Amino acid sequence: MSRFIEGEARSQSALFPERLEDWIADDNPVRAIDAFVEELDLGELGFAEPAATGRPAYHPAVLLKIYIYGYLNRIPSSRRLERETQRNVELMWLTGRLAPDFKTIADFRRDNGTGIRNVCRRFVLLCRDLKLFSQAIVAIDSSKFKAVNSRDRNFTPGKVDKREQQIKESIERYLQALETADRTQPAEVEAKTERLREKITTLRNQMRRMDQIRDELKQQPDGQLSLTDPDSRSMISHAKGTGLVGYNVQAVVDAKHHLIVAHEVTNVGSDRAQLSKMAGTAREAMGKHRLQAIADRGYFSGAEILACTEVGITPLVPKPMTSNAKAEGRFSKNDFIYIAKDDQYQCPANERAIFRFARMEDDLMVRIYWTSACPRCPIRNQCTTSQYRRIRRWDREEVLEAMQRRLDRQPRAMTLRRRTIEHVFGTLKQWMGSTHFLTRGLRRVGTEMSLHVLAYNLKRVIKLLGMARTMKAMTLARI
Repeated sequence: MSRFIEGEARSQSALFPERLEDWIADDNPVRAIDAFVEELDLGELGFAEPAATGRPAYHPAVLLKIYIYGYLNRIPSSRRLERETQRNVELMWLTGRLAPDFKTIADFRRDNGTGIRNVCRRFVLLCRDLKLFSQAIVAIDSSKFKAVNSRDRNFTPGKVDKREQQIKESIERYLQALETADRTQPAEVEAKTERLREKITTLRNQMRRMDQIRDELKQQPDGQLSLTDPDSRSMISHAKGTGLVGYNVQAVVDAKHHLIVAHEVTNVGSDRAQLSKMAGTAREAMGKHRLQAIADRGYFSGAEILACTEVGITPLVPKPMTSNAKAEGRFSKNDFIYIAKDDQYQCPANERAIFRFARMEDDLMVRIYWTSACPRCPIRNQCTTSQYRRIRRWDREEVLEAMQRRLDRQPRAMTLRRRTIEHVFGTLKQWMGSTHFLTRGLRRVGTEMSLHVLAYNLKRVIKLLGMARTMKAMTLARI
């Protein structure tokens, strides 16, 4: 066959550049990694100091560069990074041809979690100094990431009950098969009988193991037990409608350049208590006095919205529909008009529901209203199934009403939230692959997530500013 591009013979002499510097182009991202790390005060950021005796250690800057390069190029494994330092010209240039073994690389990530997380925060401060957070608008969301723990090694009381029932049914089925084999007694069934006895023994051992796990579950505060990664938890993934064992990653992304301003890894599946904390962390990182935070219905909480409002953060969170009244064809609370000057509600029948009493519900002071006209109301069946329709109002309900008016004036707020943050999680999960996290434990997983966030933000800044401006900013900035 002809007319193909042909390579040179392997025995042909080749004249390679004499310097590693000649292999690295001026716009190569490794130059940005090198400039960024060289400007850091690693001791101040919390990286471990080398021991005074024994064999000299690798400088933390070298190992940090290896990890940033690895996560920027989707190589999070310490063993793969060890191989790359031995054959990758870019890493040779970045590390000065040092090639630490995989154990040294892995131990650095394990022992310097605080320093790595501080480096991620410092890069956000660099973005702030570069005026990349000019719009004080952020989107807050969370996503579930898989841990190094399969669903078969995560237990709850319900899972234990279900597994015990399955084991009992299997034992009963094998016992029946064993009884049939003993009754017929053909010569060729003897081997099968022995296998059935082994399976029954194995299942009974599993039953005893389930009893032990049930006892261990009683000591767990949240009623869950994960055997491989003790900090991971079983969570519902609403996007897929299925469950996974993993972590709930909170993230705050700025609406202009889609940079991750703040993040946190939790093992709590609910987002309801995360709004004020994440918004406050983002405002501090961005250096803004006032901030608009957009989140989905999962973050709706009166106490959290009030906490944001009190510190100058403007939340935009749609209210979830938790009442079944509308679905069952009855009037919802939205059909009742609150008259502030009289502190009364006007019902759909034009009657006034007046204040009756107040009480604490879920740590909130709730005021309760109803009208005495309910028993003789001609449309009561469209309103309530009880004798009186009671309207509950939080004593700081005006905060929620003001937020709803803002949402009504900004009908595209939720669209802005989706296009701001959801692709960020999609990009991170694509980089991480099917396994997501490689480390175990909440603290180490948090360190791993910080490396992913740092790599994502670095790539975004290079894309936004270009390599020349990025390099200039890093060398001039006092990180």
